[in-house]
Amino acid sequence: MATATSSVADICRAAKRAAATLARTQTETKDAALLAIAQALQSRSEQILLANEADMTAGEQDGMDAALLDRLRLDEARISAIAGAVRQIAALPDPVGEVVEGKRLPNGLDVRKVRVPLGVVAVVYEARPNVTIDAAALCLKAGNAIVLRGSSAAQHSNAALAQLAAEAVVASGLPEGAVSLLRGGDRAELGELATQRESVDLIIPRGGESLKEALQLLATVPVIYAASGNCHVYVDAAADLEQAEAIAINAKVQRPGVCNAAETLLVHRDVAAEFIPRLLPGLAACGVLVRGDARTLSLASGGEGGRDALAPAGELLLESAQQSDWATEYLDLVLAVRVVDSLAEAIEHIGRYGSGHSEAIVTRDRDAARAFQLGVDAACVYVNASTRFTDGGEFGMGAEIGNSTQKLHARGPIGLRELCTTKYLVEGDGQIRG
Repeated sequence: MATATSSVADICRAAKRAAATLARTQTETKDAALLAIAQALQSRSEQILLANEADMTAGEQDGMDAALLDRLRLDEARISAIAGAVRQIAALPDPVGEVVEGKRLPNGLDVRKVRVPLGVVAVVYEARPNVTIDAAALCLKAGNAIVLRGSSAAQHSNAALAQLAAEAVVASGLPEGAVSLLRGGDRAELGELATQRESVDLIIPRGGESLKEALQLLATVPVIYAASGNCHVYVDAAADLEQAEAIAINAKVQRPGVCNAAETLLVHRDVAAEFIPRLLPGLAACGVLVRGDARTLSLASGGEGGRDALAPAGELLLESAQQSDWATEYLDLVLAVRVVDSLAEAIEHIGRYGSGHSEAIVTRDRDAARAFQLGVDAACVYVNASTRFTDGGEFGMGAEIGNSTQKLHARGPIGLRELCTTKYLVEGDGQIRG
């Protein structure tokens, strides 16, 4: 594996050389390399956990919040899950060489559009060490070399994981440079990576808006942004309220520090008087602070409440929502709640404040569901299901590098096919164009 002592340009050039070999590598060899990574994860788990412990200790000393610490933390169960995801990726069909479409032209030329690797993919990510392995496994299966650039908060964990992955793949017959890790944490290094147009074919940042903004200023390499998730659950007038309660709580609390967790709950006025008092105790029991609009607070407590004080509603955790709350990705046990007058108002709210990630409606009205599906512009739109399902593993992709909130060239979970481009293969028998 290229080390932090190598320059960014040297690491990227080595990855480019590796990519040329990977593009021609047989599926069996790639799968064997992935299985070797999975085996190494479990056989070297003690080493990984020691490295992660160093990062966790540093994070706690630096005052890292609970949600980020949860992202950073590894344990035996999480390592086992990461290894399982790698095995799932190995078992998936190889996208390289897949025929997207084919036809014979009137002049006799046979034209096939096939998937081919992108080449070198750089993945920039924050304090989430599982991405090191998920991203490497997906890129390798799709025939790409990968350059990883994690954050300084996970430097020990990332180094241990990247090293075992690089060693496993080389021992399995893949080229040196197939998996590389940059030091991380240096803005100058990020700027250098973002301008390696001769070596890097694509950058995928997986992090918050600050990372996205930094790359927008720096990058000359193409970028797919796997950025923030300001996700909504809308409870329609025709909702099954028991189902709506389960979905709203799951979407917020099952893992609040991730991009597909719900940040805002919208409730139709026709069910608000019944649903909001029903829901709030369940949210409070899970430790969720609700920042509600005036109608939400009125239904909950009979008073407006104050931003810095609990509303007079027993044990409920209530504050008055500010305008900024509707645009906030909390990544924490905080939920903005608003009562809306119509489905159209809910769609308008999502269009104004949503990030294009994952949005959900709970309703038994097919017309309302269809209108929501057509009216909401997001990568994933759910009917009667939690937003927490937006995930490559849940979608049968084995894992994901991130969830793209843009429209070109990939949208939603970035899996194997999204890590390929296409090539036209044209075969003839002496045809010339007149």
